[in-house]
Amino acid sequence: MPDSPAPETSEPTEVFLGHRELLFSIVYNMLGSVADTEDVLQETWLSWAGRRPGTITNPRAYLVRIAVNHALARQAAVRRRRESYVGPWLPEPLATDEAPDAAEPALRGESVGMALLVILETLTPLERAVFVLNEVFGYTHPEIAGMLGRTPAAVRQLAHRARGHVHARRPRYPAHPRVQEEATRRFVEAALGGDVEALMRILAPDVTVWTDGGGKARGTALRPVRGREKVTRILTGYAGRRREGFEVRYRTVNGDPSAVVFADDAPIAVMVMDLTPDGEQVSDVYIVRNPDKLGGLRDDAASGAPDAAPDEGGGQG
Repeated sequence: MPDSPAPETSEPTEVFLGHRELLFSIVYNMLGSVADTEDVLQETWLSWAGRRPGTITNPRAYLVRIAVNHALARQAAVRRRRESYVGPWLPEPLATDEAPDAAEPALRGESVGMALLVILETLTPLERAVFVLNEVFGYTHPEIAGMLGRTPAAVRQLAHRARGHVHARRPRYPAHPRVQEEATRRFVEAALGGDVEALMRILAPDVTVWTDGGGKARGTALRPVRGREKVTRILTGYAGRRREGFEVRYRTVNGDPSAVVFADDAPIAVMVMDLTPDGEQVSDVYIVRNPDKLGGLRDDAASGAPDAAPDEGGGQG
């Protein structure tokens, strides 16, 4: 009897997993939500799994194109949800401590910081896609045009508008990670210690605090709070409500040194600071307290993008 035919190769799965980290990073920077990113990756896998091995000459480019277009298609639903969100909406914090088993670990650092993600929310979906692909991941205008079904000239115009909008709100002066880490520690010690004088020194006069509780965390402001005095009152108020079991652990979140507050080993808040151009004072504080957004910051959670493999039926574990 002839030998039984060999089982079909799992090449589509291997190729998809080989590029999953890149796809996750691009889509997350477009949407700012881990859950929505995972849904888009599932849709991308379903679009990819039906292709026969060898029929795609450039799998990486193909996967990026379909992931970007699935993310754009999801934008309308995402924006509708955020219109009814209680209080300020902040991107879901993404732990970007390097994972040793990541297929492309350097890509975790490509997640843009919290401050820039907040600004990207003010762009149109197409402007944001072009900005992320061009400014963050280095795709050329002709490459992006092929992904979006636009002309290179149209993409250049989108890129120009997006870049001008972003740079007007956030000039390029990223603080050195060590400077930001030191400022973060000084800020946290003053804020949680209720040290008003130290807070007044480290906060810029026009500092703004954004608190995202999603209607599920008590004591969060329903709109951004601006000004050193008001911000100091809010932060010292938080310090006054501290309870036993509080612990601050310093993590890298969205590429920035950040502070994660734990209570009974569960994350209850993440604080990300943005600094003035000289690196001496805090210009913005982003505090996420919505428990639905903090699961990825547990110490037992995988750092960065989850790397569960899709099963052959199209589901992901």
